Formats: sequence, structure tokens, C-alpha cells
Amino acid sequence: MSMWDIFTVVATLTGLFFFVAGTVGLLRFPDVFSRLHALTKADNLGLGFIAIGLVPQVASVFDALQLVMIWVFLMLSGALSGFLVANYGFVRQQGEENVG
Repeated sequence: MSMWDIFTVVATLTGLFFFVAGTVGLLRFPDVFSRLHALTKADNLGLGFIAIGLVPQVASVFDALQLVMIWVFLMLSGALSGFLVANYGFVRQQGEENVG
């Protein structure tokens, strides 16, 4: 087993840890905002570690760039969807306070 193989295993296991931590946060936290925070932060870190861990295993520089670009686009889409969910939760929370 080479040094790059060990790096890949360690990075992907670290990414798996962050995915599991985000899932636990999603299931355990009490409100939408804390669940959203746990899930988006942990998923971005988990995917980043997995993508960086896979970079030494690809065949070409183009494939490595594809992995990094996938990570970047998913970070952007995660930020956008996190904003939309938080905004919806905030508007809904404000509506419930005004009704009573």
C-alpha cells in the first residue's frame, strides 16, 4: 500500500465521519435552523474530504479537476438551498408568531 493509498483511505474515512455527524445532527437537533447548519456544514466538509482523498487515485489532471469542480458546484448549491430553506423557515416562523 502506497502513501497515496493511505491518504485516500484516511481522507475518505474523515469524509464519512462528517457525513455521519451531519446525519446525527439532522436527526437530533430541535429546530430547522440548527438542523440546517449541521447538515450543510458537515456535508460540505465530508464531500470535500472525499473529493480530495480521491484526487491521487484518478488517471489524469482533467479527472482531478472534475472532482474539485463537482465539490465546488455542490458547495454553491448547498449554500443556495440552505438559504432557501432557512428563509422559508424564518418566514413561516414569523407567520406563526403573528397569527397568535
